[in-house]
Amino acid sequence: MYKKLAIPAYYHLISTILSSALAVSVFENEISTFPPPPKPYAFGYAAGRYPGHIDRTHSEVSDGSGVIQGSYSYVDPKFQIHKVDYIADENGFHPILNRNIPTLPRDTPAVAAAKEKHLLQYSIIADAHQRLPQRAFAPVESNAVQYAKNKHFELFEKIAQEHAKIAAEREALKRSNEEKYDR
Repeated sequence: MYKKLAIPAYYHLISTILSSALAVSVFENEISTFPPPPKPYAFGYAAGRYPGHIDRTHSEVSDGSGVIQGSYSYVDPKFQIHKVDYIADENGFHPILNRNIPTLPRDTPAVAAAKEKHLLQYSIIADAHQRLPQRAFAPVESNAVQYAKNKHFELFEKIAQEHAKIAAEREALKRSNEEKYDR
């Protein structure tokens, strides 16, 4: 039923399992796990506070051995672009401020006029949507809605009359019972 393994085959099986599947090594009665294989990665993004207006970027690359190279940039409140290149390794984080940012190109007269026209139209639309309407408009009722309302009011009146009748009958019954017991 069970097959007995010879001792050398048994040790070979155990050593194969321990060395390959578990990645464990034994040094002077100390068990340690081998480090995982390198996991290189790369990413980058560009973002802004408004659609179509990028005001910050970041990109980074790692070779998996612990050395990371990257850069990020942003626009400060004075609309100056700042860019920082960096390297991070076992000795720490090493930023390099790039002060030689090229100036942005100036708009041509046609582009400047188009921007001005766009901003003017945008502000007109924004102002129009910020104002409160002078009059409130009530919805117009259709014939079907008017018919349903009239039917509802008729039924409401009928039920109110029935309730008034029931209340009067109860009051009369209450008085008659009081008169019986008062005698």
